[in-house]
Amino acid sequence: MGRVMAIDYGRKRTGLAVSDTMQIIANGLTTVPSGSAIDYLKEYASREKVDVFVVGQPKQMNNEPSENMRYVEIFVNGLRKMIPDIPVEYYDERFTSVMAHRAMIDGGLKRKRRQDKALADEISATIILQGYLEKKRFTL
Repeated sequence: MGRVMAIDYGRKRTGLAVSDTMQIIANGLTTVPSGSAIDYLKEYASREKVDVFVVGQPKQMNNEPSENMRYVEIFVNGLRKMIPDIPVEYYDERFTSVMAHRAMIDGGLKRKRRQDKALADEISATIILQGYLEKKRFTL
C-alpha cells in the first residue's frame, strides 16, 4: 500500500500531511509556497508511493462552495495534469482551521508559535487526512 497525502491549499501557503504506509496514522509533513506545491508533490511522489491526493474542499456553512474553491479547482486541475497517475479526491475542510488552532492551544504551544500560519496549515492538512482515513476505514 502507498501513502495518502492531504493538501490544505491556500493562495499563499499549502499545508501537507501524509499517512503511514498502512494508511492508519496522519502526520504533518510540511508547508510549502502554493506556487511550488505541485513541483513539491511531483518530487515527493517520485520518492514515495502515493495512492491518492486528498484536497481540502472549502465549503460554507450552507454546504455551498466557498470563494476559495475556484483557486482550489485551478490547483487540482494542474495537479491532475502534472501527476495524472495519482487520483485526487476532495474532503470537506470546514472547521479545520479552528480545530488546528484549538489543537495548538491544547498542545501547550506558546502564543508566538500559535501565530505561525504555516504550522496551522500543516495541522489543518493533518486534520483533513485523519478525517479522510477514518471515514474510509468506517465505510469499507
